[in-house]
Amino acid sequence: MGLAADLGYSYRTPNAIQRFGQAFGSTKAGAWTFSRSLRHLDRALHKLSKGRTSFPMVLAGLPVLMVTTTGRRSGEPRTTPLIAPPVGDTLALVGTNFGQKNTPAWVFNLEADPRATVEYHGKTLEVTARPATEDERADIWKTAGAIYGGYSKYQQRISGRDIRLFVLEPTDA
Repeated sequence: MGLAADLGYSYRTPNAIQRFGQAFGSTKAGAWTFSRSLRHLDRALHKLSKGRTSFPMVLAGLPVLMVTTTGRRSGEPRTTPLIAPPVGDTLALVGTNFGQKNTPAWVFNLEADPRATVEYHGKTLEVTARPATEDERADIWKTAGAIYGGYSKYQQRISGRDIRLFVLEPTDA
């Protein structure tokens, strides 16, 4: 078994309303709106539902992994809701930041300290994040695009910056 199976992490084909949510989220205006509001809304719904659902799941049919890193400057835990495309028997993280020009803070946190905690539907595991290999990058982009078509639009909008991709590996207990 791998990390995805251990967490029960899976995704389903979105319904018509969720496909509309994905289409809006992939636009420049939608991505801008979600980049500023979604993490706050998602944390609240995650807490209210006791980890059973998230706004991206409801609005767009996208499974969300709660990733807790250590702040590179503060040393404090920082939790970010992220979509995690399966790669092999584990999960990956894609640093697109909703197609915004800046690299997301969680990327810098993982580069400073690759240890993290991931939580999905109430199950929590310790992981270590490592940069994806070139072969893995191709697989991650393919899988990520199959889960959420907005990734290709994000890539186009931020073509001038290196999009970091990470592979999560369970931490040995």
